[in-house]
Amino acid sequence: MRILLTIVAALWGAGTGLLLPRAAHRFSVDSGQPWSDRCPGGHPIRGACAGWLGRARCGQGEAAGECGSYGPSTVAVTTSTSLVCAALAAATGPHPEALVWLLITPVAVLLALVDYRVHRLPDALTLPLAAGTATLLGITAALPATTGSWPRSLLGGLTLGTAYLLLFLINPSGLGFGDVKLALALGAALGWYGWQILLTGAFAGLFYGALYGLGMVAVRRAGRKSAIPLGPFMIGGAFTGLLLGAFAAT
Repeated sequence: MRILLTIVAALWGAGTGLLLPRAAHRFSVDSGQPWSDRCPGGHPIRGACAGWLGRARCGQGEAAGECGSYGPSTVAVTTSTSLVCAALAAATGPHPEALVWLLITPVAVLLALVDYRVHRLPDALTLPLAAGTATLLGITAALPATTGSWPRSLLGGLTLGTAYLLLFLINPSGLGFGDVKLALALGAALGWYGWQILLTGAFAGLFYGALYGLGMVAVRRAGRKSAIPLGPFMIGGAFTGLLLGAFAAT
């Protein structure tokens, strides 16, 4: 059963990953700017769901020899999303929360892509992710064979969100308010498995971010005061915590 679930999850991740590159490009704009509706060559973006989903490829520009693929690599995004979904499914097994992790993973991957590209976590993604995670886990808590706690999940979201809010107030130049909103969703997911998992996932995210920052300084691509996109590392830390929590629960 677990093997079958892992295979299905990998296929789900691959399918949803194929839809993310174009959305990542459209969301990757500076704060206050409208979502991009054109490729880098200036051609209108068309396609599924009003041009929001699918590969980031401009057929108009490619035919004219002006531009073709743009945005994040479809292969890299698809592979990454598939692997993350497969790992979460393998760790969680046939428990209801596995479906929640699979549903929120594509949104988390999209947020990581956007933040890495433009250092921004759009409200249009972070707030629905937080509300959706809490709601889905609430539904999951009522199902048999569940392994977590919904009240603790809600408290986890508030706790991690408050912690990041304090960090933002202490050092607003080193942390964006989008990170605070993302912390609500990640805290809810991690809190499902317990306070130790919440602390582990939160610490792992900060640790990954610190390693990245030190690496960038070491190769002289950034200075000690350069801003880094923390969102991808927060998400990576949460992924680590969820794997550990799922393994421990099963």
